[in-house]
Amino acid sequence: MQSMRRYDLQPRIVLSEDDHRKLIALALAGSGHSSDAADDLLYEIERARVVPTPKLGSSIVRMGSTVTYRPDNGAERTVQLVYPVDADISQGKISVLTPVGTALIGLDVGQSITWEARDGHKHVLTVLAVAPQA
Repeated sequence: MQSMRRYDLQPRIVLSEDDHRKLIALALAGSGHSSDAADDLLYEIERARVVPTPKLGSSIVRMGSTVTYRPDNGAERTVQLVYPVDADISQGKISVLTPVGTALIGLDVGQSITWEARDGHKHVLTVLAVAPQA
């Protein structure tokens, strides 16, 4: 059987000024996590287009958003994107410093991105729906 060739998807992402400022501080501090997680987040932050917070569209994943996405390696999932201190996987709250959390930030509904799991395998996820923080 021939394997399917994977491409690295890096769609344009958008961050609000507020999220941009807070996420830079988080990534630079490392927040007690591995430097790889902080480096990955910093890379995403640096490539993002930054817009005034009120102008960020409601379909863009931001901190506090509830996101429904489909990974290439499993079933559709719904999570809330949070800062590390608020993360609780049993409540569906994932940290922006996780590989999936870093992949989700700044995406718009319908966009797909390649992300690397902690085991080194690459995956693709697609954002299906976004609801802002209540």
